[in-house]
Order: sequence, then structure tokens, then C-alpha cells
Amino acid sequence: MNRRNHQMKKQAALELIDFLYESPTAFHSVLKTESYLTEHGYVELKEADQWALESKGKYYVKKNDSALIAFEIGTGDVIEHGIRMIGAHTDSPGFRIKAKSEMVIEGSYLKLNTEGYGGPLLYTWFDRPLGLAGKVTLKGETPFKPVTRLVNINKPLLIIPSLAIHMNRSVNEGFEVNKQKDTLPLLGLVNEHFEKDNYLVKLLANELEVDYKEIMGFELSLYEYEKGCLVGVNEELISCGGLDDMWMVYAGVKALVESNETAATKMMICMDNEEIGSLTAQGANSNFIPNIIERVTLALGKDREGMHRTLANSVMISADLAHAVHPNVSEKHDPTHRPVLGKGPVLKIAASGSYSTDSHCMAIFEGLCQTAEVPYQKFYNRSDVRGGTTIGPVTSSILTIPVMDMGAPLLGMHSIRELASVEDHDFTVKLFTTFFGL
Repeated sequence: MNRRNHQMKKQAALELIDFLYESPTAFHSVLKTESYLTEHGYVELKEADQWALESKGKYYVKKNDSALIAFEIGTGDVIEHGIRMIGAHTDSPGFRIKAKSEMVIEGSYLKLNTEGYGGPLLYTWFDRPLGLAGKVTLKGETPFKPVTRLVNINKPLLIIPSLAIHMNRSVNEGFEVNKQKDTLPLLGLVNEHFEKDNYLVKLLANELEVDYKEIMGFELSLYEYEKGCLVGVNEELISCGGLDDMWMVYAGVKALVESNETAATKMMICMDNEEIGSLTAQGANSNFIPNIIERVTLALGKDREGMHRTLANSVMISADLAHAVHPNVSEKHDPTHRPVLGKGPVLKIAASGSYSTDSHCMAIFEGLCQTAEVPYQKFYNRSDVRGGTTIGPVTSSILTIPVMDMGAPLLGMHSIRELASVEDHDFTVKLFTTFFGL
């Protein structure tokens, strides 16, 4: 039975890896999520349309192709039972391609000019075959209505080569990476038959089967070409890019779809641009979430007063990832709170307010874990180390509701290849499913 259970958990982890492989950018994550929701009976709502919602109805709304909010109307009164929300983010740290990107070096090398997005662990990007994916904007019927297309050049298209140790003898003692100089990816070699001008745009046009002059702009990201995999003596670990935070997107959407019908309205919130502060129309620090909540309550026959009463009975999980104790540098972690891989989801707490968890949220989280029969851990930063943050404090301040900050434990956060546990994936999905289904 134990072996069978392990095989089922491994299969679930492999399905997560498949999702991440097909979601190299936030745009593709939303597209993949949309397809999954549609298969399970969810209907798209447009922001520009008038909404008519039904009890037990299943719906989703997109924003700028990179954020999505999905929800299922509960069987009970929305004011009385509130909304149960899980929030995660669709973006990951990495590199974006600049508009005028082509650079020829020594008359031989063609490389692309990039800029960093978020806080990638820079040295992990060297000597890795890289793909290119994102959104391309084409000329529309009017300047106000351009056409957008997604593109994924899923082949080893680019690489960022390291400098040989012979030319930097002290590299293993520490190396400062300059994002404008050291991390520009090589695209190819120039020869007499190589048409270098507008090469990237023409490459995109060929991929999309359009005239390159129709391309008005793009939002393109580099990503690791190699697919994630299971590692470890018992294949108990997940090695993959993009775990932060599309793992929580996947787990939350899966839980939303598979959870029991309940009196409360259930909502899965997938926002973009968390890694750069959430200050966009599709970020958590916008009016997108409160606007959708208001429209849901209005469409259910309530007024604005009813919306605020609904929020008073609502609760949210901010689902991001948590730092597991590193086996080689365990001294970097708090001396009494030491989460590890494979021991369950992690509640994140900070006196600074960088996480939204308070004692009330702590009690809710622990109660949920006990109900789901899932072990849990707690994370505090070392008191002399500045940690990160999540969408938790932002959404808590905007919605003024309890928001518990948690995440599955992770090693190598913001690396091009992060490391997680098969067991923790199972625990997290169980916890989210219980949260939505109670």
C-alpha cells in the first residue's frame, strides 16, 4: 500500500512538472489554467460584459493574459458564508528581452540585450540551453485594438556562456555578476549568409506565420529549455524551474476543481508581477481583486454594503513558497524554526509585516491542517536577516480580511532550477482542497 501511495504521489508530481513545462511564462500559465478550468465546466466572463451569476456556477476572469481569477458560487448566501480565497502569483524571476535587442560582437557573435526581471539567482543561468517565450502584439484594425498572440520557441535557442576560470582565477572565491554585461544570451554566429537585422522579429514572425512588419511589440522571457524531473534515491524530490510560484497556482486550481461543493463561494486568485512589487493592473496591489469581488456580490443581488459584509466573513490563504533549511548552510536559518522538505506546508510569520500571518490566522491555519490531517511547519527569518514578502500583506491591507501567509518548503528559491518534495506537493493539495471544501 505504501509503495502504491508513493507511486500515486510521484504521478501527481509528474503532472505538476508537465504543467510547469507548458507554462514557461505567466501568459502560458494562465492559458494552461484556462484550458484546465474550461475542461471542468468553468465559463469565461469578460470585464466589459454584464454579469449574471447562478448558484453553484463556475466562472473565471482574465486580466492582460497573465492574471486570472476563478470562482465557484457557493450554495449558501454569499454574505453569511463569505468567500474562501487562495492567492498565488504566475510570474517567476528571470530575464526579459529588450525591444532593440540584437548586438553583434567581434563581427561574429549575435547576442540579445536583456534586463533582469525580479530577483533571479543569476549564476544558475549560465551554460544552460534556454528557450524563448512570451506575448507578441500585432497590428490590429485600429491603434486601440492590437492583436495579441502567445509564442513559445521551445528549443535550445540561446545560451549564456561562462568565462573560463583561466581568465578569472578567483571566480570560485566569489564573482559579482553584472546583469548588463555578464548575462546577455548568445543567439548564434554571424556569417555572410546571416541576416542579422531584425533577426529576432523575423524569427517571431516565422513562428507565428505573420509578416514581421505586423509585429508592434513583445514581452519575451528566457526560460530553461530542459524539462523538470524527479530526483533522489527514491525519486522523492522535484527539480524544476518556475516552482515559485506556479506550483501554488497549480495546486490551488486543482483544489478548486476537485473540492466538495460548499455553502461558501470559492475563489482562486492568480496574479502577475509579484516578483516586481505587484504594482500593475494585473498585480495584487491593484483594484482587480476587489473589483471582481464587488462584481460577484452585485451580480448575486447584493449591494455595496453587502460586499463589505461578505468580506467580513471571508478569509484568504496567500500561497507562496517557503525557505527550507539548506543542508549545507543550515546556520542561515532561524535557530528554533527550521522547516525542511517533506514535512508539510509552512506558515510564514514576520514581526515586520512582510508576511500577513497573525495569531488569528495562525489558529485558522493550524485548524485546517489538523482537519486535512496534514503536518505543518513554521518559518521565521533570522532576526538579523531581511527576508522577502508575498501578495499577503498587500491583499490583507486592501481587502481588510484575515490572510494567512504560507507556502510549501523549497530549496534554491529563485534559481533557474528549484528543488521541492513530492510529499509536500501531496500535502499542499490536500490542505487547499480541505480549505475550499469545508
